[in-house]
Amino acid sequence: MKKLVLFAFAMTALLFSRPMAAQEKAKWAEKDAFHEVMSKTFHPAEEGKFEPIKTRIGEMIEKAVAWKKSTAPEGFNQKAVKKELGDLVKGAKKLNKLIKKNGSDDEIKNQLVALHDVFHTIVGKCTDEKH
Repeated sequence: MKKLVLFAFAMTALLFSRPMAAQEKAKWAEKDAFHEVMSKTFHPAEEGKFEPIKTRIGEMIEKAVAWKKSTAPEGFNQKAVKKELGDLVKGAKKLNKLIKKNGSDDEIKNQLVALHDVFHTIVGKCTDEKH
């Protein structure tokens, strides 16, 4: 009898675990890669530390371009964010020019905040995720 109860419990657990796994959303690798650079540069800038964005702006551009060129996995609405992905690339390039021209920390922070806002607009439009 113990074996029968254990078997029934195991089968029930297996039955209920499958639909939950099927509902997991695929990851958009390029989105996650861009987010990694954004978080490692934006949050230090909020604290007045601009070295991370100054040294990683090239990487940020690279990740923005890769995200724009990528194909969204199922569950993401890439068409809804096409324009904003273009804006993200343009904004990163604009920030790079400002950094190369030795723009002030305030100017860099303002452009980085604007770029961060574009990122959140994209995330909000293409998924139900909140970051």
